[in-house]
Amino acid sequence: MRTIERLMVSVSLAVLTFGGCNALAEDRTGSEIVAQTCAACHANGKDGAPRIGDVAAWTQHTPKGLAKLTESAIAGVGKMPAHGGQPNLNDLEMSRAIAYMVSAGKAADPAKPYASPSSLTGEQLVKGHCQNCHSDGVSGAPRLNDFTAWKPRLAKGMDALVRSAMNGHKAMPPRAGMPYLGDTDLRSAVIYMVVQAATYQPK
Repeated sequence: MRTIERLMVSVSLAVLTFGGCNALAEDRTGSEIVAQTCAACHANGKDGAPRIGDVAAWTQHTPKGLAKLTESAIAGVGKMPAHGGQPNLNDLEMSRAIAYMVSAGKAADPAKPYASPSSLTGEQLVKGHCQNCHSDGVSGAPRLNDFTAWKPRLAKGMDALVRSAMNGHKAMPPRAGMPYLGDTDLRSAVIYMVVQAATYQPK
């Protein structure tokens, strides 16, 4: 294995150890999320949304299980926008909201997401979207070839950096303007950019 390849592997492993838990301290309960976001439509069935606790209605929406339902909620389905219009909700929080609504608040909050859809690699996302700002450092975005700009952003770990990308930061909108992205795709893109910066070799 060449030196650069060994370096990329070691950096990748180091990046992955910057926090690897699914749950973050800020994760909200299903009850909180439903009250703050979902109830606006699901309390009264607006636009055909299944009502909270209406088992018959939810059964029609869950023929393929809670994982598929969660994927649809994350990506957006029917008149419901991706992440219920709140792109800062993570996949675990979306799962907790679904558990609450399906069971009318009787189910315990899941500790892990029912699903975290992934359709693109980190490289595909970065080359197709993220590099538009991160290549040239638009509005202060850390450049793909500047690890010194990424290091302070990694001080609190990878989970915190991914959460920052979910919430949006300064000129970057939540989920980099792609609200349909699941956490897995978002994390892959962040890891790809950090590894690219850490292993950048000037030509």
